[in-house]
Amino acid sequence: MTRTRFNPIAALRRFVRAQRGATAVEFAIIALPFLVLLFGIIELGMVFLVSTTLSNATDAAARQIRTGEFQTSGANSKVDFKTLVCAKMSWLQQSCGSNLAVDVQTFTTFQDLSNTGPTNAQTFNPNTTCFTTGLPGDIVLVRTYYTWTIFTPLLNAALVNMGNGSGKRLINATTSFRNEPWSSQNPQGAKCS
Repeated sequence: MTRTRFNPIAALRRFVRAQRGATAVEFAIIALPFLVLLFGIIELGMVFLVSTTLSNATDAAARQIRTGEFQTSGANSKVDFKTLVCAKMSWLQQSCGSNLAVDVQTFTTFQDLSNTGPTNAQTFNPNTTCFTTGLPGDIVLVRTYYTWTIFTPLLNAALVNMGNGSGKRLINATTSFRNEPWSSQNPQGAKCS
């Protein structure tokens, strides 16, 4: 029995001409980019959905501050406001309590309010947020922050904003307004407690 020498060029030609398993090879080449694209679209859609849900819940809860309903109720603490926002986030209610932070401040003028910069997600500390809902006529800034865990590993570089390796994105919603004159009290002005 004679042995033939292995010819790599001939083997490559046979591989290129072969038709068996071509679909499997083509799928293997396309599968990873396709799955990354598919999961990326789903992940980005989830981030937008959380953002919209948080914005709507923040607006609805802040309206109760603006009208004085929240301040005059028996439940008017920071925890109560957080619970109020979470109650409006129907599909995220279960994880809302541990992932949501609220920040409510009052200002003397809208100019002072405009000087507040955006929150840096990498240095954000939910324990240092303010909570003062103000009195009638006060200018109020309501900000809510929701920590969302990114589940697609290859999107960490694009979507994670809470530091490399955290796998989390800080999503926030903001609204500002002047409280309605729901009583005869004078505005308290700028305050953060």
